[in-house]
Amino acid sequence: MAVPVPAAKPRLSSGQLQNLITGFQIDREKHPLVVVGIRGYYLNTLGKPGENDRGIYDDALFIDSPFVTASFNANTDPSVFRKGIGKQDRKGIARLKPGLWLAHSFGLHKNKYMALIQCMGQVTVIRDGNPDYEDTGSFGINIHKGGYNTTSSLGCQTIHPAQWESFINLAKDQAVRLFRSKWNKNCIPYILMENTGQLV
Repeated sequence: MAVPVPAAKPRLSSGQLQNLITGFQIDREKHPLVVVGIRGYYLNTLGKPGENDRGIYDDALFIDSPFVTASFNANTDPSVFRKGIGKQDRKGIARLKPGLWLAHSFGLHKNKYMALIQCMGQVTVIRDGNPDYEDTGSFGINIHKGGYNTTSSLGCQTIHPAQWESFINLAKDQAVRLFRSKWNKNCIPYILMENTGQLV
């Protein structure tokens, strides 16, 4: 069965997006290219109203640079629930904590295809448990292609497969334009925020 996906892409103007990320105080001269995720963008119109669902593309990802702001249907949650304890083999499944993460750059996801991979720093995740708990480290929380029948995430941020090539090609195009030969050496900041109900 196909995973639910909105009928249209998320809609935010460049100005609206700038207002949303102002509080993160990111240096846009140093980091002119950023990716922004909004968990629960379709909080009230896809899945159970008022709740953040797993296993559907009810979130949004944006590429933002001085030259373009573009949106994509995405998933910022793990596909399933799996409670656990501690930080070893019995750990719970990971959900990236909202915040500004200076941890991603271009690289191969599972040595298969170009994606934005966590290779430049640590991130904090919230693991399923009783109660849920935080864990900080390098967990391979990548931004990669999802699937048609699953969002394909154990904690990664995934793009609907029909939009993946557009996403990664635009991200690379902007990186080359901004960083020239170092396009795949620069950190691409990722900002993740929660929709508190003010969006769709």
